Amino acid sequence: MAPRTTRTKALAATVHIPQSRAEAVDAIAEIGQAQRELLRIEAAMNDDLSSIKERYEEQARPFRDKVKSLTAGVQTWCEANRSVLTDGNKTKTVNLSSGTVKWRLTPPSVKVGRGLMTAVLLALRNAGLADLFIRTSEELNKEAILAAPDKVKGIDGLSIHQAEEFVIEPFAEELASA
Repeated sequence: MAPRTTRTKALAATVHIPQSRAEAVDAIAEIGQAQRELLRIEAAMNDDLSSIKERYEEQARPFRDKVKSLTAGVQTWCEANRSVLTDGNKTKTVNLSSGTVKWRLTPPSVKVGRGLMTAVLLALRNAGLADLFIRTSEELNKEAILAAPDKVKGIDGLSIHQAEEFVIEPFAEELASA
């Protein structure tokens, strides 16, 4: 049986607690200064990452173009020779010495022309197919519940939650736009 521990270890508190209004004002000013410094560091990091990404994208571009061009060429050759490669369309996968080519169907999907949703819904209703192909969903109107919370009191599983948060907003001036 393992020995029982009678004490637990915790790190000592290392936060500075202001002892006066003046110290709290100073601490909030320091928070603002630290937040602005974090923003400057983040901006510098993003600038560096942007230039690094741009450099590697430039290096990768010729290889992307080569892959795209070679892929189009191989696909054209395979399509022209598909019957021979697939033994009269008996298979959709062909193993070549350097790799495999495959013909695959994508899963079926429904597409509605741009701006035609209302017309399609109306046509389905007129054809008597609304029950089969038009979905209606029920959901809570949370805005209405919040507007009349006394009407839903006592409803099991439904509660209105509100919490108090503590927020510190250091003052910061923005530069005027030119």
